[in-house]
Amino acid sequence: MRLNVGRIGRAHGILGEATIEVRTDDAAERFALGASVETESLGSLVISSARVHNGILLLGFEGVSNRNAIEKYRNQLIYSDVDIDAPGEDEDDYHVLQLIGCKAQLVDGDILGEVTDVLNLPGQDVLVIKGEDGEVLIPFVHQLVPVVDIKARTMTVIPPEVAS
Repeated sequence: MRLNVGRIGRAHGILGEATIEVRTDDAAERFALGASVETESLGSLVISSARVHNGILLLGFEGVSNRNAIEKYRNQLIYSDVDIDAPGEDEDDYHVLQLIGCKAQLVDGDILGEVTDVLNLPGQDVLVIKGEDGEVLIPFVHQLVPVVDIKARTMTVIPPEVAS
């Protein structure tokens, strides 16, 4: 699946490197030397250099050897082919696109709704579940979402008690 993994920022130095706004959790793999990425409208680029400078990822690309050449790529989104069905590092690793569209059911089997979004918040991810009664937000933690079956596109959720 083709996913947005970053955005090319301003030029850095005179050798054709650019700052990168990273939009992936696996930057080391997506931006490895020799990896090919696609831009929105300017075609594909092959990564020729990658380094971190003051906490910012800098990339160089084959055929882009100076500051003027990289400037035409500024603000271009970078896309990469990602296998969202590949296993994660842990058995509980899921890609956001695997969760969206899953049916959320309660422990007793009643359907709560469908996952329409996953909010990546600082504390934990939060599932946005749209049901007949509107949207419900449920933190995506094992205690509240004990079962996720990606193949069946279902999950069991235990909504937190509403304070009175």
